[in-house]
Amino acid sequence: MDDRERLLAGRHSDPFAYLGMHADAAGGQVVRAYLPGARRVTVQAVADDGAQVQAQNTAAGLFEARLPDDAGSFAYELGVDYGDGFVHKMRDPYSFPPLVSDYDQHLFNEGRHHQIYDVLGAHVRNVDSVAGVHFVVWAPNANRVSVIGDFNNWDGRRHAMRSLGASGLWELFLPGLRSGTVYKFELLSAAGELLVKADPCARAAEVPPQTASIVTGPIIHDWQDDDWIATRGQRHWQAEPLSIYEVHPGSWRYDEHGQPMGWRDLARSLGDYVVEIGFTHVELMAVAEHPFDGSWGYQVTGYFAPTSRFGGPEDFAWFVDALHERGIGVIIDWVPGHFPTDAHGLARFDGTALYEHEDPRQGSHPDWGTLIFNFGRDEVCSFLLSNARFWLDRYHVDGLRVDAVASMLYLDYSREAGDWIPNRDGGRENLEAIEFLKQMNILVHADFPGVLTLAEESTAWPSVSRPTYSGGLGFGFKWNMGWMNDMLQYMSMDPIHRRHHQSDLTFGMLYAYSENFVLPLSHDEVVHGKGSLLGKMPGDEWQKFANLRLLYGYMFAFPGKKLLFMGGEFGQSQEWNHQSDLDWPSLDYGLHAGVRTLVADLNALYRGHPSLHATDCDPAGFEWIDCDDEENSAITFERRSIDGDQLVVICNFTPVVRQGYRIGLPRPGRWLERINTDADGYGGSGVGNDGVVIADDHAWHNRRWSVSLRLPPLSTLILCPDSNRCADR
Repeated sequence: MDDRERLLAGRHSDPFAYLGMHADAAGGQVVRAYLPGARRVTVQAVADDGAQVQAQNTAAGLFEARLPDDAGSFAYELGVDYGDGFVHKMRDPYSFPPLVSDYDQHLFNEGRHHQIYDVLGAHVRNVDSVAGVHFVVWAPNANRVSVIGDFNNWDGRRHAMRSLGASGLWELFLPGLRSGTVYKFELLSAAGELLVKADPCARAAEVPPQTASIVTGPIIHDWQDDDWIATRGQRHWQAEPLSIYEVHPGSWRYDEHGQPMGWRDLARSLGDYVVEIGFTHVELMAVAEHPFDGSWGYQVTGYFAPTSRFGGPEDFAWFVDALHERGIGVIIDWVPGHFPTDAHGLARFDGTALYEHEDPRQGSHPDWGTLIFNFGRDEVCSFLLSNARFWLDRYHVDGLRVDAVASMLYLDYSREAGDWIPNRDGGRENLEAIEFLKQMNILVHADFPGVLTLAEESTAWPSVSRPTYSGGLGFGFKWNMGWMNDMLQYMSMDPIHRRHHQSDLTFGMLYAYSENFVLPLSHDEVVHGKGSLLGKMPGDEWQKFANLRLLYGYMFAFPGKKLLFMGGEFGQSQEWNHQSDLDWPSLDYGLHAGVRTLVADLNALYRGHPSLHATDCDPAGFEWIDCDDEENSAITFERRSIDGDQLVVICNFTPVVRQGYRIGLPRPGRWLERINTDADGYGGSGVGNDGVVIADDHAWHNRRWSVSLRLPPLSTLILCPDSNRCADR
């Protein structure tokens, strides 16, 4: 095929070599334009109001205009008559030079371009005073890539892109397009397969089930959080209160029309609620664009686009800023571990395993039916590292919780023998993914001081939350899945059996300071038939609520930062369902309202007492007073901080009132009962010590002072020395 034939067949890999203005064999100039459906086309110099050159339709919409021999090169526009009574003036896309710099291409190919979102995708810009949209996409193995949309009747022959050679990038500047333009990329693979893909770097997308990308300009938002960002940069989170409310935006609370709230309404309602309950941060389950509601956002197709289900990019920016104004940090779940096989997504993007591995033993997740990023490919690392940075840079997000880290670390994750490929050393570690995670953490912490990175890592991989310079992965925190599993297993037992499982309560202290831990009671524990947290508790209704309050008291007193999934704060009875909102009417019932009051009080205590947060990651802040009372299924421990703040915690995991229960205390005098989870106001039985106990000179538990107290059933008591320090908190 010659140039003309390849162009008409939609198989030309270098349209700029034929279309646009070129010198002809006679020494003059010829302008070629491919405009199917046009009846008449003229060429006219932009700077000339004079003569137009009539173009000839040489073949099925391919127009050629021969210019005078002395015309030289000049900026021109096309006048196109489609028979609709108008002459459409337009600048020729094939008259513009390459716009992606060699430096950008070089950095991208080396895996070191951390702001590739400023290059790839669709960008509204002016080129030579001409307004339009610049499209760039990575597809190194495609034979042709085109931009398609309503503006060209989704005809991939119309706007074929320029190949930038070995970089694998393709680009095209389309004059006249603007924000709001709906588009996709059409790719012709080396095997001749025609593929239609959404833009991996699009900033916005159509509302599912539609799958096209949408051109957006720069985020138009007047950020008001300069002070927040500055203060955040000075926070040392290991010693700060960190109490996280995990939220699925689509099922938290519906609006008056019975629909999920948009970002702005959610910011108002959720912001007020979180302030009332006292959490420091909101963690949003994955918010990047995804096609399937049932994936909860964890199967991403639009890595740079907040899901359109709740509004546009400006709306999400407004959400983050509004929560910052209320003093609430925003963490998002980030999903670099896998991606779905949807035809419009990243899977075999240019007809080859581009983002993933070719071999399914490396490239697919058997559990989830998804694909695994090829972290050994530099361009993939540029894409993902830029994506992590993007949410922090453009949306001022305060943290990234990285989903399914364990699946990234191990080549044999959830695989049988023979179904995985060892690394270069013959081991099971995914060396490329490990290096990627380290680089991600280095980048985030260097460029965005005070931003959190949290790993959902469920194995005993060492030093997940230790600095990279000391051999760690560099995360700020790791979810303590061991503590979560042990506690839920223990709390689900009938109390009569708990005496035989005391180690479930205490084992966690053997490794509590091996990482910087978050104690998670997350969405994963209240779905897929697992029931709600309340539903896991044994006994009758009263005992279920008492057990749940006891668990929360123990959780907030135990070393580690806190995370609670929405609905848990008021003891929702039903398992979480992403297709409906939370059971808010249950708060009209006293036991549910009591749980919420307790969680608010625990948050206030946790935030107000350094002993509960300043030494979460320091073993000097914890000491067992008695962890061996198996007969009574009780434990007692002390929390303290370097500034002298002290609390003593006693937990009774049986429904029996313990009269005259003696515990050793670190100082004499009056101790205030700051928290009693059995208090009337929380829905309890009201057993307690009238708010105060007095330690006497009676040695107990290897301490000089002790107190005999009334230990309520299924309860956590938290005692504080009666001092101004305690009373004022």
